[in-house]
Amino acid sequence: MAVVAAACAVPGDDDSRPVPTPEPEAAKLCKALKQRLPESVNGLDQNRDGPSSDFAADWGDPRVQLRCGVARPEILTPGSEHYDPTTDAVEVNGVAWLPEEQEDGYRFTTTDRKAYVELTVPSKYGNEVDPLTDLAEAIEQTIPTRL
Repeated sequence: MAVVAAACAVPGDDDSRPVPTPEPEAAKLCKALKQRLPESVNGLDQNRDGPSSDFAADWGDPRVQLRCGVARPEILTPGSEHYDPTTDAVEVNGVAWLPEEQEDGYRFTTTDRKAYVELTVPSKYGNEVDPLTDLAEAIEQTIPTRL
């Protein structure tokens, strides 16, 4: 599957992204997601060495990082400087994602869910969409689509 990068590339971040603080409805959904996350993603074991949170998880080294309850991406937010209603998305096993190329990989954010889920995938792992396949079922089961 080919990945089409969004028109707006975002610079890479360091190895640890801040844990989100979602609104109560999103927090409830994120807690349910956390309970269903797979132990491995793209063949990488889930890390247990960081701070425990219902809103974040990661696998491998360098880390494939998931954050749940993040803000809507600017490119999807009407009125924002980077808003682009024609930006491309990818669908993986029923979950739509916004891909944004970064300095060292991609950041993917769900586009049509009641809580936004973000996944950063370092370029070391090659085909960046592979981890999305492993997470699709858990997201489908716990975070409903927006109507």
